[in-house]
Amino acid sequence: MSMDIEIRYFAAARAAAGASSVLVQAGTLESILDQQSEGNSELTRVIAQCSFLVDSLVTEDFNQYIKPGSVIDVLPRFAGG
Repeated sequence: MSMDIEIRYFAAARAAAGASSVLVQAGTLESILDQQSEGNSELTRVIAQCSFLVDSLVTEDFNQYIKPGSVIDVLPRFAGG
């Protein structure tokens, strides 16, 4: 199992991040997102409007510790049906 966490960015988050996925170290969801958006105001703006899945489960707990081997999906609001 990987010792890293994979963040997968979708739609506007992917465009703002400049990548479809990245590997990061374990930490709280908040600390991971803060590190990713540091110095990237567009990503900061997009992340503020996103929903998050951790290992395919919706989370709103930014203090949740994300363990190594997990996957975070960053999902912007989607328009349409």
